[in-house]
Amino acid sequence: MQLKKTHCWEIDPNQPLSDLLLKEEMHDAAQLLREGGLVAFPTETVYGLGADATSSEAVKRIFLAKGRPSDNPLIIHFGEVHQIREWVQSIPPAGEQLLEAFVPGPLTLILPHSGKIVPEVTAGLPTVGVRIPNHPVARALLQLTGHPVAAPSANRSGRPSPTEARHVWQDLQGRIELLLDGGPTGVGVESTVVDVTGEYPILLRPGGVSLEDLQKVVPTIQVDLGLTESASKPRSPGMKYRHYAPEATMWLVKGNPQNMVTQIQKLIEESNLHGKKVGVLTTTENEDKYKSAAVVSAGSRKQPESVARNLFQALRQFDELKVDVIYGETFPEEGIFFSVMNRLRKAADGKFC
Repeated sequence: MQLKKTHCWEIDPNQPLSDLLLKEEMHDAAQLLREGGLVAFPTETVYGLGADATSSEAVKRIFLAKGRPSDNPLIIHFGEVHQIREWVQSIPPAGEQLLEAFVPGPLTLILPHSGKIVPEVTAGLPTVGVRIPNHPVARALLQLTGHPVAAPSANRSGRPSPTEARHVWQDLQGRIELLLDGGPTGVGVESTVVDVTGEYPILLRPGGVSLEDLQKVVPTIQVDLGLTESASKPRSPGMKYRHYAPEATMWLVKGNPQNMVTQIQKLIEESNLHGKKVGVLTTTENEDKYKSAAVVSAGSRKQPESVARNLFQALRQFDELKVDVIYGETFPEEGIFFSVMNRLRKAADGKFC
């Protein structure tokens, strides 16, 4: 693709939404979206790459910039709940309950679309993912744009999602017009995706809202088999293709924390004998226990939210360290760790040892 000049504007995320709505830079960014440009912006989860969801040409540019497969549907973002109702056929009772409990926030609902969204967004499906991010910069941009904005994560397809503006710059500089730098994101993993179009709501992608919290509001939510089995046509972003992958080959190691340390140290020694530089993804509890490896801590096991927040940054750090192989600790699949393990499985392409 022909390279472009990418501009980066710093936007203070601590400003009130009312002040952000008055900023000239935000108006210019919204105008750029309306004209078919690509704008990367921060949300509470990860940075998104936005395009006008009513323009086929604009949406096609997302796929080109990211190198994203065209059968991978996009999520559309809105500034207010009432805007969602204009672009979907209906919202069932379970969807209304989840909107009330978790929106704005890291939740995406799959709903039947009204036919006004271009097919490049939905990958030809009769449904579309919708969400309202809980980030002042994102909310201001979406409200000023006035159109639904299609926005996958702002990274090259398959790479770890961006939680800082510099990650976006590394992946997409020269491929997009504008990057709004709002500092590091807070949640660190993408939104939770729930399909509410069927008899029972179905969790398609774990994310910033845990399954346990969802079930407190709608107890009938089930977990889609696509989270563990290959789906031929993905119903949600992140279900089919390898994602979040560092450049080095990654393996996950099961077991309790002590057994994992022992097993990983053996793997380090074996890999070193073959001349490989080893990286270890761990937590603060174990980061001093590994020898002869590049050790990166994603956070504390006692604070699962810290691991989610730092996970993608940790995976990108291994690229900077230029390791040949990565061994990653694993976590109990509950709470936000369920979302973390979903991302780690994708990053390792399902490989365990």
